[in-house]
Amino acid sequence: MQIDVKSANVVDVYHALVGCVVPRPIAWVTTLGSTGIVNLAPFSFFNTFGANPPVIVFSPTRRRDGSKKDTLLNLEKLGEFVVHSAVESLAEKVNLSSKEIPAEESEIELTGLRTLPSSRIKPPRLADAPVALECVVRQIVPVGDGPISASLVIGEIVLFHIDDAVLDVHGKVDPRKLQAIARLGGDYYCRSTDLFEMQRP
Repeated sequence: MQIDVKSANVVDVYHALVGCVVPRPIAWVTTLGSTGIVNLAPFSFFNTFGANPPVIVFSPTRRRDGSKKDTLLNLEKLGEFVVHSAVESLAEKVNLSSKEIPAEESEIELTGLRTLPSSRIKPPRLADAPVALECVVRQIVPVGDGPISASLVIGEIVLFHIDDAVLDVHGKVDPRKLQAIARLGGDYYCRSTDLFEMQRP
């Protein structure tokens, strides 16, 4: 099969992309609206891109009607967010928080999750997530304009919250304890529990 991006339907391009680029880590993001509503949403166009300073990038793509998602609108106004690890014990709540609801409603109430105040920024963090990264926006880069077009949110981590329960004896995150999940194509997810090791050459 070949897909010529110039002539293909954008939804077909999207499905091919998310089916081929796998697994994708999930940024589970809290932001704060101008009226104080806490928004929570998962994004699988996400990764880390540097350590000095610690930088992450995720993309809240536009909806299929071309409108901006609440997360992007909130970031354009406040410029602060928290990224949480999406873990297996919270997988159903991660999925539920992807539901599109009115901007005046909060996914926090929808999912029944608890929040805690952040230390350096205004948006709260999730109490039950083992990892929470408090971030400030360095830059938002629009890429394209229209349905499913990207806005690359470049964020700098200003504070790490890591539950001691997911650390190994050396104080590093143990993937066997974290039990992160990741996105595949369609409705599929995977677990990070099937591990193998290789020493770097």
